[in-house]
Amino acid sequence: FYLTPSQVNSILKANEYSFKVPEFDGKNVSSVLGFDSNQLPANAPIEDRRSAATCLQTRGMLLGVFDGHAGCACAQAVSERLFYYIAVSLLPHETLLEIENAVESGRALLPILQWHKHPNDYFSKEASKLYFNSLRTYWQELIDLNSGETTDVREALINAFKRLDNDISLEAQVGDPNSFLNYLVLRVAFSGATACVAHVDGVDLHVANTGDSRAMLGVQEEDGSWSAVNLSYDHNAQNEREVERVKMEHPKSEEKSLVKQDRLLGLLMPFRAFGDVKFKWSIELQKRVVESGPDQLNDNEYTKFIPPNYHTPPYLTAEPEVIHHRLRPQDKFLVLATDGLWETMHRQDVARIVGEYLTGVHHQQPIAVGGYKVTLGQMHGLLTERRARISSVFEDQNAATHLIRHAVGNNEFGTVDHERLSKMLSLPEELARMYRDDITIIVVQFNSHVIGAYQDEE
Repeated sequence: FYLTPSQVNSILKANEYSFKVPEFDGKNVSSVLGFDSNQLPANAPIEDRRSAATCLQTRGMLLGVFDGHAGCACAQAVSERLFYYIAVSLLPHETLLEIENAVESGRALLPILQWHKHPNDYFSKEASKLYFNSLRTYWQELIDLNSGETTDVREALINAFKRLDNDISLEAQVGDPNSFLNYLVLRVAFSGATACVAHVDGVDLHVANTGDSRAMLGVQEEDGSWSAVNLSYDHNAQNEREVERVKMEHPKSEEKSLVKQDRLLGLLMPFRAFGDVKFKWSIELQKRVVESGPDQLNDNEYTKFIPPNYHTPPYLTAEPEVIHHRLRPQDKFLVLATDGLWETMHRQDVARIVGEYLTGVHHQQPIAVGGYKVTLGQMHGLLTERRARISSVFEDQNAATHLIRHAVGNNEFGTVDHERLSKMLSLPEELARMYRDDITIIVVQFNSHVIGAYQDEE
């Protein structure tokens, strides 16, 4: 199919969302101006998820991307639950008591999060009571453990990730008398998801990452050029430290079978993830749960097989690696994206494309054609294409959309080729996945003035 520019745009813009932070939110002036997010599916249904929320009882904003595998169930559950676990982990003891007392006496609860959601980002209403009960058990334990110390953000993030993963596992083991819910909790636990989450509070930026989605900072140098700073490391076979970590956790006799064909036990690309109980539970537990589970579970080949060389589980953890960065005035934006983006684009190009988009510079730059010999005709084409882009009514209003347009439609000159974009977006579902993965992007824009003022105060 050949898609017209307006058809291309309606596909690209279907899931775009933007949020501008109010100038003064009553508590403090925010270091975040706002964010743009978007998703482009390759799988049907899409297995990626995204979340963004403002913490109402503490300061700060949470943003995250989640990449599901073996279905979207786990990514869906993590996208709607993880921020509550993080927010609760950050709450002071008095606020936790207040919330618990409100539940006890049936009063209205203090709102913990203000969500910023696209209409397509749905919540599974059927499971909300179950999810709430698990979360309540967690905050009750935090109340009992009260050490009187204020919680460190890094610790809160690690505890929240681990606790949610633990709850996903427990809910599946306990099951549920409601057959729909029983099947749901099992699907969540047997599928998996990676997570890359940022918490921004003033000049403190923390990134907690589990798996192979990425966080990258866009920095504007003194000469106006753009550079990229990594704020996460992929947890996969390309990361030698990660391979070493896995080997350290298992007997020497398993060294050869742990990582095969760049996958964990020859099967799983990410070395850290939520869910995926096939890589965490003992064989006895897996068999017991599958046998007593609903028939749909028994019919599923994935749940029945045991990974090869499965001797000393767990082989997989959801524990995140947390990186802290103090924001500086030259840090202009943060990109959180699932691996669908990073497979097609280098971080340096991502920094440049978003940086130029946000500052509106990309129209005036001299056209760079690298080392290619370019005919006058081609040059004319590039200039015409640029002019069309400037005058185009389709100019992207959203930085994440702009990035997806480049990720899918870039040619060898680094400009968007409409014909290529049209071909890639009109691929039938069963073919699309062979050419690219789901892409989910959040671009967070920072307020340099506020960040500069923070620094001056110090």
